[in-house]
Amino acid sequence: MAKISIDEIKRLRSLTGVGITDAKQALADAGGDFDKALEEMRKKGLTKAEKRGEREARAGLIGSYVHDGRIGVLVEVNCETDFVAKTDEFKDLVKDLTLQICSGEPEGVDDLLKQEFVKDSSKTVGDVVKEANAQLGENIVVRRFSRLALGEITSE
Repeated sequence: MAKISIDEIKRLRSLTGVGITDAKQALADAGGDFDKALEEMRKKGLTKAEKRGEREARAGLIGSYVHDGRIGVLVEVNCETDFVAKTDEFKDLVKDLTLQICSGEPEGVDDLLKQEFVKDSSKTVGDVVKEANAQLGENIVVRRFSRLALGEITSE
């Protein structure tokens, strides 16, 4: 069995949100290969996250972003509890989504979730939301958004 350092366990924990025992077990199962352990933990986390999708999400935040006074974005992101809505991780997700909407110009939530994530092109926005779901342990839903650009004519 490969020697597993406490630093690797902490790193895996911080990236996946799992407990120490689960992180250590994943590294042991992967023979000490951090990347393999991370991938397996993400798969397990995403599976649990998909099961959470049935739970009602009524708490959350409305995030806003204005770029150079010319583009404005509002987004509603819901979770199950106020406790999670107040975490830095959730607030960062909402902030990232406002930036995504500002730069990506999606036409609807489904379009937004399929877009390449602006901070990491190897993921879609939907992947990022599912990862947050797994890390925070709650159902997270991008409910709606509005994007206004100076001089743009909308069909509404």
